[in-house]
Amino acid sequence: MSAGQANRPGLSRRRLLTAAALAGGGAAAAVAADQAIHQGGDSAPVPAPDAAALAGTSTTPFYGPHQAGIDTPPLAHAAFVALDLHDDVDRDGLRRLMRILTDDAARLTQGEAALADSEPELGSVPARLTVTFGFGPRLVARAVGDAALPPWLGPLPAFTIDRLDPAWTGGDLLLQIAADDPVTVAHTARMLLKDSRGFASVRWRQAGFRRAHGSEPAGTTMRNLFGQVDGTVNPTPGTDEFDRVVWCGRDSGWLAGGSSLVLRRISMDLDRWDALDRSGREQAIGRTLTNGAPLTGTQEHDEPDFTATTALGFPVIPEFSHVRRARSDNPAEKIFRRSYNYDDAPAPGQISNSGLLFASYQADVHAQFVPIQRRLDELDLLNQWTTPVGSAVFAIPPGCDRGGYIGETLLS
Repeated sequence: MSAGQANRPGLSRRRLLTAAALAGGGAAAAVAADQAIHQGGDSAPVPAPDAAALAGTSTTPFYGPHQAGIDTPPLAHAAFVALDLHDDVDRDGLRRLMRILTDDAARLTQGEAALADSEPELGSVPARLTVTFGFGPRLVARAVGDAALPPWLGPLPAFTIDRLDPAWTGGDLLLQIAADDPVTVAHTARMLLKDSRGFASVRWRQAGFRRAHGSEPAGTTMRNLFGQVDGTVNPTPGTDEFDRVVWCGRDSGWLAGGSSLVLRRISMDLDRWDALDRSGREQAIGRTLTNGAPLTGTQEHDEPDFTATTALGFPVIPEFSHVRRARSDNPAEKIFRRSYNYDDAPAPGQISNSGLLFASYQADVHAQFVPIQRRLDELDLLNQWTTPVGSAVFAIPPGCDRGGYIGETLLS
């Protein structure tokens, strides 16, 4: 095009319209191109933000009487990281560590860069990020002595179904990191581990996932990799029942307003489960696979009728079913569960290496979790396809105010 032609807007516009039509867009493309000319020449229209972009900017408050990550909505991705303290870390060192971790966690959950963040752009999408800290028995004992240990803070009793691997067991300090975006989880874990490297080393790290945020209506019970709904009978956050089940009372000393976490890594034999017909799966669970309804009901949240029998006199919900063994007549034996699936690379000769990261929160492990686990240990048919391979118990300190730090009720 000559200099004269370049200054002829009519010709340039006509050529643009012709090119649009020849490209296959026809009249519609030509009209769109014509509108683009009249609306500002070469500048492209700014797209409206979509729902996913908006979801990425959502934040969860960090400060408050309870740590976030328990009574907050479940998130799509989680990482549980256990650390072992270095031998020379004393109470003063723990105090410094928790101040640093608290400050960076508070920043990252709000979409702000950590203080020493060399990739601050990765922290700009909080995606409802929560960071929850847990203390193991050795940390508490090192901080203030054995007298401060809750009776339940330690390894669980031995169960016959357990095949625990030390690689997934124990730990002094827990970082529970969850968000709707896996990059956010990975970046947060890296920042907090950089903070910790002078005080502790990684003992284990376990990653889990649920359905992507927005793929199901809010409040939908998750499904594990067996295809079963997982967590139907759960107290509702914000209710008196939830508060009684989860939070430690005022007489709990430094743990008042805190909780406890039992994290169980449960291997699931998907290959043998696949060989079981649908009826057999539902008998083992005690619920339908379609919508999670008990075998005596039609909807997921229908109350199971354990007295109902078949025409031959057998219980409709078998005594060996998971739902029957998990249920107690004692109202105090309740927990709040939040599970994540894992699907790791299989070992040589395996087809799959999958399972569940079962997180149980309660005020008292011995009074609430252990009785349920004992019943499951005795007669749960689901044990034929599931094996606990990891186990850890942590005290979850209460939350803190702005300017404070997680663990100050213990360490200050």
